[in-house]
Amino acid sequence: MTPTAEWLKIWQEKKALLACPSDLNDYFETQEISGKKLDHLELGSVSIPTGEILVRDPLVFIQQDAQPYTLKVPTGEFPVTACIVVPDEDGDCARYAAVKVQFTAYDAVRFEEALIGIEDLKEFNEGEFFGFNVDAGLGCVLDRESLKHFCAFQDKFQLENPGKNLYDDYFAELFAKNYSENPTYQREGGDWINWQIPGTTYNIPFFQSGFGDGTYPVYYGFDVDENICSLIIQFIDIELAYGEDEFDMI
Repeated sequence: MTPTAEWLKIWQEKKALLACPSDLNDYFETQEISGKKLDHLELGSVSIPTGEILVRDPLVFIQQDAQPYTLKVPTGEFPVTACIVVPDEDGDCARYAAVKVQFTAYDAVRFEEALIGIEDLKEFNEGEFFGFNVDAGLGCVLDRESLKHFCAFQDKFQLENPGKNLYDDYFAELFAKNYSENPTYQREGGDWINWQIPGTTYNIPFFQSGFGDGTYPVYYGFDVDENICSLIIQFIDIELAYGEDEFDMI
């Protein structure tokens, strides 16, 4: 769906408000934020054959009519990396604070929220974001073309397996297998997979969504020449979630 001229006008006016309040480079270039140790986990590659990219909950919000973001990204196979909040003495599990797709060799100098072109921007204010919804504790990055094949696989599975559940009766085994082969920063049932859609060469990484279900922002990274060089999903605002505010420090 092509954004209307009115939407594009408001989008240009609101661009400053769509900037990420955190420096997302820190998530992937530093080893600690707000006293939390960070590490990084390579999740394989994602296939982007058309450049029309989406971020979705792979178990709840995968539909054929799902709309990609308005700005196209480079095409090809691109590495996907998760920023991990490392478990410490508080007993929590590893949390995936952010996931990055790196499209080029250049670094981002600014981050702006990715939108699909139908959001209501008129009343949008500082500190707000639109994001994507998670209802199954997982996110995924995929291309509009791979979405078609995902939906076809989903339909075929349901037709051939009446009464069965796509996660319990298909994906759960893949998550458990990946945990057994790559246990670092995963819970026993598995926290990520890199899935190749059967019958295709398209890879889609699935990954845990930080603290679980909710709504999470997605940002384009722009390099110094204003070209898109990365896409980052922010599951946890580390400073907000773990930092001490001024009252705690008195």
